[in-house]
Amino acid sequence: MNQQDPVSELNSELWNSGTDANKDLARKQKRRLSYYANVLVVKDSANPQNEGQVMLYKFGKKIFDKLKDVMQPQFEDESPVNPFDFWEGVNFKLKARQVDGYRNYDKSEFESTPTPVAESDEAIEEVWGKQHSLAEIVSPDNFKSYEDLKAKLNLVMAGGAKVTTAEKVAEQTGDVEDQIFVQEAKTAKPVSVVSSDDDDDDTLSYFAKLAEED
Repeated sequence: MNQQDPVSELNSELWNSGTDANKDLARKQKRRLSYYANVLVVKDSANPQNEGQVMLYKFGKKIFDKLKDVMQPQFEDESPVNPFDFWEGVNFKLKARQVDGYRNYDKSEFESTPTPVAESDEAIEEVWGKQHSLAEIVSPDNFKSYEDLKAKLNLVMAGGAKVTTAEKVAEQTGDVEDQIFVQEAKTAKPVSVVSSDDDDDDTLSYFAKLAEED
C-alpha cells in the first residue's frame, strides 16, 4: 500500500543511528508480514467438507519463500512455474508438523506435474468466480490512520521512555487489538532477522506485475 508508518519511521531512525543497541531494537520491532491467497482445496482428509472449496488462506514467510523459489528459481537448470495458473499451475502439499513444540511447514512442497484446477474451461471459470476479494483485505478502511498510529506511538513514548515490546504498548494504551496481538506474540517462536526487506519488496512487486498481466 506504500502508506506512511510511524513505527517504520522510528525504526529507520534507530537503524541509521549506527549503534548496535538501536539496530537490535529496530530488528525486534520489524514489521510482521502476512500473505493471503485464494486456494482451491483439492484434498483435506481431516476436513473433507472443504474439498472443492475456494478458500482464503493466510500464510507467513516460510510458505511465501517456497512460492518465491518456484516462481523465481535461483538455479539455471530450474524453470519458473506459476502455481496460480488455472491451466498449468501445480498443486501445493501443505505438510504441518510439530518441531520443538511449534508448528513447522518445512516439509511442505509443490508437485512437479502441472494440474488444471478443473477439467473444462467452464468448470475453471466457475472456480475463478468463487475467489474472494484480496483488495478488501488491504482496504484503507481496515487500518488505523497514520495520525492515530502516530498519536499512539507518542503516547507510549511519552516522557522519553522507550517502549521495546508490543506487550508494553498494549499495557500502556489499553488497545484491545494490541492485546490480542500480544497474546499471539507470547506463544510465537522468536525469529532472528538475517536480511533486509528489499528482497521481499522486489518479490511482491513481481507478484503485483503478474496479477496485472492476468
